[in-house]
Amino acid sequence: MKRTISAILLCLIALLPLSAANVQDDPLYGFTSASSKVERDLETKFRAMPDPKIMRDAMQRLSARPHHVGSPYDKQNAEWILAQFKSYGLNAEIETFDVLFPTPKERVLELIGPTKYVAKLQEPPVAIDPTSNQQSEQLPTYNAYSIDGDVTAELVYVNYGLPRDYEELDRLGVSVKGKIVIARYGNSWRGIKPKVAAEHGAIGCIIYSDPRDDGYFEDDVFPEGPMRNENGVQRGSVMDMPLYPGDPTTPGVGAKGDVKRLALKDITTLTKIPTLPISYGDARPLLAALKGPMAPQGFRGALGQAYHVGPGPAKVHLKLQFNWDIKPVYDIIAKIPGSESPDQWIVRGNHHDAWVNGAEDPISGQIALLEEARALGELLKEGWKPKRTIIYCAWDGEEPMLLGSTEWAEYHGDELKKHAALYINTDGNGRGYLFAEGSHSLEKFVNGVSRDITDPEKKVSVWKRGQAGLLLRGRPEDRKEARSRPDLRIGALGSGSDYTAFIDHLGVASLNIGFGGEDDGGIYHSIYDDFYWFTHFSDGDFIYGRALAQTVGTMVLRFADADLLPYEFGDFADTIHKYNDELKALLKTRQEEIRDRNQNLDEGTFNLTSDPRRPTVAPPKDEIPPFINFAPLDNAQSALDRSAEHYSKAVKAFHAGSGGSASALQSINDKLLQAERKLTNPGGLPRRPWYQHLIYAPGFYTGYGAKTLPGVREGIEEKRYQEAEKEVVRVAQALQDYAAAIESAAEELEKLGR
Repeated sequence: MKRTISAILLCLIALLPLSAANVQDDPLYGFTSASSKVERDLETKFRAMPDPKIMRDAMQRLSARPHHVGSPYDKQNAEWILAQFKSYGLNAEIETFDVLFPTPKERVLELIGPTKYVAKLQEPPVAIDPTSNQQSEQLPTYNAYSIDGDVTAELVYVNYGLPRDYEELDRLGVSVKGKIVIARYGNSWRGIKPKVAAEHGAIGCIIYSDPRDDGYFEDDVFPEGPMRNENGVQRGSVMDMPLYPGDPTTPGVGAKGDVKRLALKDITTLTKIPTLPISYGDARPLLAALKGPMAPQGFRGALGQAYHVGPGPAKVHLKLQFNWDIKPVYDIIAKIPGSESPDQWIVRGNHHDAWVNGAEDPISGQIALLEEARALGELLKEGWKPKRTIIYCAWDGEEPMLLGSTEWAEYHGDELKKHAALYINTDGNGRGYLFAEGSHSLEKFVNGVSRDITDPEKKVSVWKRGQAGLLLRGRPEDRKEARSRPDLRIGALGSGSDYTAFIDHLGVASLNIGFGGEDDGGIYHSIYDDFYWFTHFSDGDFIYGRALAQTVGTMVLRFADADLLPYEFGDFADTIHKYNDELKALLKTRQEEIRDRNQNLDEGTFNLTSDPRRPTVAPPKDEIPPFINFAPLDNAQSALDRSAEHYSKAVKAFHAGSGGSASALQSINDKLLQAERKLTNPGGLPRRPWYQHLIYAPGFYTGYGAKTLPGVREGIEEKRYQEAEKEVVRVAQALQDYAAAIESAAEELEKLGR
């Protein structure tokens, strides 16, 4: 099947028009004709430098031993990365923060009725995998920032543990109050599962990896194939990240020195109930012991047995106790000072810590960052100097919940708000298509760079391969846009990696970049994410690691050296139109659904079933959502459209001219750099003030998944309609301020051509 899809993809690529490619004689966006030629020559030289052999050796070294926060090898890796930066000729240092990082002291999970079973709670080594046997250094399988607890109760299966799953259980007459729930990984970030369970009265939460989502249903399991075997467990944080990430004892401030810290009892981001991850080998007997109603079709996994929801007769005992220690995290920061505009910063980051050996997550991204830095060091030796300051960051503590990057960004927040023009993030990397998420003022910039990078397997631009992929696999609307829209859309950012503090808290325009889509993987956050797995089942020849270094390094160079910072606002305005339309459609759909639902309740036809094993409980009627006044948002949209069009015309004139004085461009770039900050509000989002961006945020009930125009969208979704209407006004004001900043920059830019 994969070979067939690949053949179809190649045919599509061959048939696509060539007009999408950059015309080499046209100036790069943000450059004059003269400076564009210099930049293209520099980028061509740079892209020849990243070396897959060096990357392979670096991965083997960095992933040789477990290197979680607080481990000896984590510190050794930090010191090795520091030495690499210095060997490239960069000014580098380690900046240390002290953070709360709990580790397991006691873990017990046992089925005590109607049969007995004691969960193994461990991942055995695989003989063929040389680093899987480092048990004395491996963190046990656990969920960080679960509370301590000792609970015994009946078990209830809650599918993915999302709000809609509990609605389904309500219709079956099943309550989780006073029960322990078991949820499968997937369809949301793991920390949402204990959060929603606690809101429904559960006293404990177990999360397992079902083979339908993460095992033999997809492909052969490790070591014969890439997928999770029956003993594999996904470690991970369950901190209530939608409230705030980073060190939970120091929200909003850097965890350094004598900073005031919250007591453990006062931290709001710990789970409310004890939570533990397990393998599907350990989950199978627990689920087999459940009776009660048959699980709905959408609840059923691939364990080869009947799925019941319970409660009981399965009864389980869960006991967890943790060491609540303060541990150091080591951020390695390397700087290349700017020659003309040193107070404008380009920040580039990837984390170096892992849950265990972490070859795919995060070392596959870290080795690309190192190759970028090495190549820039070579350019420095040849006499190149960037116009703007470039800062390379190897973060520690990302896995527990973005600890190193958040603390660094909070500690240096005032400087970053003043100086940061761009943050570019990578994390894990694989084979396949380029993906990009981020601020939509950078969408045109991403498209421009992606047209200049060659896909190492298909030998066309990664832009063209991405377009072909959308035409082959995209939704109907995606296929339509891929044929007609000049730029491929980039996704919105929620959370889940180290860009979070930059965009969501500080309002720094940000990107998250990587390759993937053609390398199945089921070793995420397990002991099997190591050099053996990566070189057998992912980018074994490291050609996509090289492509990542070429892509992101080109972005760094282009943003650092542009005459005019290469933001573009037409794509942003188009995206806001899309989000605005989605909100109106969401409200209308909710109104129609609830109206129909209430009518069915009145007529007694809601959820009738002839299956005596699935009794139904009629829910109460809901209030029909009121109409919301979207006029302020519509007016702001019009202002944004006008300013974006005005700026586009001014940029075209700039490209056609010979540039302008350095001081005039400095003034314009300073205004452009601050534009993204206009989309933030110091009051933050409702019930979570740390998140200050009004356009992008992680969802309160999706976690990593982005919510766009989150105050309005979540107000509608959570039936807080008055709040949603107030948020419309706040978002509209932010967009008006943003439009005014663009308009001011456009007016100044026009003066350069007069």
